[in-house]
Amino acid sequence: MIQSLFIMSKTGEVMIEKHWRGITPRNVCDFFWDEVNRHDVPEAVPPILQTSKHNLIHVYRDDVFLLATCTEDVSTLGVIEFLHRVLDIMGDYFGGNVDESAIKESFSLVYQLLEEMMDNGHPLTTEPNALKAMIRPPTTFVRMVTAATGKSNVSDVLPDGTVSAMPWRKAGVKYSQNEVYLDIIEELDAILNVNGQIVSSEVSGTIQANSRLSGIPDMLLVFQDPSVIDDCSFHPCVRYGRFEKDRVVSFVPPDGHFELMRYRVRDHLQMNVTPPVYCNPTISYEDDYGSSQGHIHIAVGHRHGSSLKFPPRKGSMVVEDVTVTVQFPKVVRTADLHVSSGTCLFDEALKVAKWNLGKLFKDKSATMTGTLSIQGPKPEESPPVQLSWKVPMASVSGLAITSLQVFNEKYRPYKGVRTLTKSGKNFQVRTG
Repeated sequence: MIQSLFIMSKTGEVMIEKHWRGITPRNVCDFFWDEVNRHDVPEAVPPILQTSKHNLIHVYRDDVFLLATCTEDVSTLGVIEFLHRVLDIMGDYFGGNVDESAIKESFSLVYQLLEEMMDNGHPLTTEPNALKAMIRPPTTFVRMVTAATGKSNVSDVLPDGTVSAMPWRKAGVKYSQNEVYLDIIEELDAILNVNGQIVSSEVSGTIQANSRLSGIPDMLLVFQDPSVIDDCSFHPCVRYGRFEKDRVVSFVPPDGHFELMRYRVRDHLQMNVTPPVYCNPTISYEDDYGSSQGHIHIAVGHRHGSSLKFPPRKGSMVVEDVTVTVQFPKVVRTADLHVSSGTCLFDEALKVAKWNLGKLFKDKSATMTGTLSIQGPKPEESPPVQLSWKVPMASVSGLAITSLQVFNEKYRPYKGVRTLTKSGKNFQVRTG
């Protein structure tokens, strides 16, 4: 399946390389990096590239590239899913983002994880619980024990779940207080025109779970209206046949944090969505005696009549973590920007302006104004504005949980459910 895997930084440096089915020469990385340099942003690089001998499949996250090389026809989506799983596992071990510094500080740990996650080019162990039983996370206590005894953090025996019918759950789990939490998170990806009208949109969702239950609980999750979701994918613990028949989620949960399911919101709900914020950007250029100058004005505020759905509660909607990002053309030399609230930073090397507003309350708006110094010909097009935000206790689909029952155990656990709607990675507003 996968012959080799390269982990590269945003500058093209190969930090990690792992080979399973023969050694792949590093010149494929040079070919890949030449392709990266042909695009303005790393996200624009095609996920699949071909050389005369190899198929190159990559993912990009947190300024890190994971590049897999294959010599045979493979399931491309399977390889991409595996690469994302590698990043998720490393993020779980590192306790945060998988950036360049985190990888360089944990070279041996990354190699140990890759050794267990893949065997002869095929995925082997990808469940976090099973991996943590074999390779202990780098906590302070583990580091102290390793330094004092000289023993490796890799277990000498296989975990109990490796050879069982439920490899995702450890045996003998016990808690003094049994509890389970579910987070329904929906993301809105959209392109808005200058007038704030949606040109295209897509809404996807995930249900994140945190299970702290003793024994082997058998759980049943019932939705209030499951017809609002489509194209579902589940964690291996879910009995898919039961969902297809009764539209309920029956599962034996792993221990700790895990992603229970992913879904896409029905098309009729996506077409009628109205974001909770508005953004009116204007970027103009003018010639002044041979030198060009530009002006920028962006207004961001709370949109009335949002289509987000809330549970019955008191208080007004609050939009949190609002951020406006503008990727200027390379001809923009400097930018003198001023904001009415929040903070704004302009990176002259990357030509990126990032405006952090924080919380956005009802009946309040914020503006960013400034001038641009341009060196070279006047840009023909204005760059789009990237907008990010999140709204707690809200959802686009209105998906709600009717009941969450626990069977096969005598205790009654504490249960908690939260909802969150946020912008996706591609929430853009075109400029005028």
